[in-house]
Amino acid sequence: MVNSDTLLEGKDLRFRYEGGSEDVVRGVDLALDAGEVVCVIGPNGAGKSTLLRLLAGLERPAVGDVRLGGEPVRSIPAKERARRLALVPQALFALPSLTVEEFVGQGRYSRSRFLRGPSLEDRAAVAAALSDADLVGLGERSLDELSGGQRQRALVARALAQEPRVVLVDEPTNSLDPRHQLQVFELIAGMGCLGRAALVVTHDLNLASQFATRVILIDQGEVRASGSVHEVLRPDVLGAVYGEDLAFGARRVVGWDEERPWVLPWRG
Repeated sequence: MVNSDTLLEGKDLRFRYEGGSEDVVRGVDLALDAGEVVCVIGPNGAGKSTLLRLLAGLERPAVGDVRLGGEPVRSIPAKERARRLALVPQALFALPSLTVEEFVGQGRYSRSRFLRGPSLEDRAAVAAALSDADLVGLGERSLDELSGGQRQRALVARALAQEPRVVLVDEPTNSLDPRHQLQVFELIAGMGCLGRAALVVTHDLNLASQFATRVILIDQGEVRASGSVHEVLRPDVLGAVYGEDLAFGARRVVGWDEERPWVLPWRG
């Protein structure tokens, strides 16, 4: 029986790209509950981004099932799906000819009435998203005038304006300076505080440690570990996947009232 708080669930997910010789996702089970911020970690090529596309309904699993609010995700009409789920990709590979405000406003299309301009509610949601993503003053700028980090924040802002119950985020901090890395994860964590849920693919073990309610470690398409940061971000668990060149410690984290582990690449 599915937990009534479960917003997104994948069961026994398996996927192989056309022409591939082996599965890149192998028997993954995953449930995302309201209020959770789950970080998916793992080495390059582990299948993390492919898993995100399966959960978003952009790819069809060869085996297994993905359900959004109890319904098969691919059977939900696109506009309704966009009301409930947002996907934040790693980057914009083709830049639309839009201003930042117009781009963020696209996140409202699933909530806007056909052939009508943006409502007061739409405008307020876009303004709040621009403010939260530290993009105030850049709304009239063209996307191609922004730095990579600013464009990444615009992607996050568009998802915020969308107001989904579930957000799937693929490596959101690659182009960001440390201050904005923390800011973006704080925004994502805030969704959990509002009763929504977030699944974040990240290589940054320390941001995962600070903000995740749960961590999932994937390697070669399979879940190797899943649990709290204390259960997953350990030498024996991470060493089996990443190797032994890691240094570990712990530091108290604001908001959790506990020490949480930090992990650094460190040649011993």
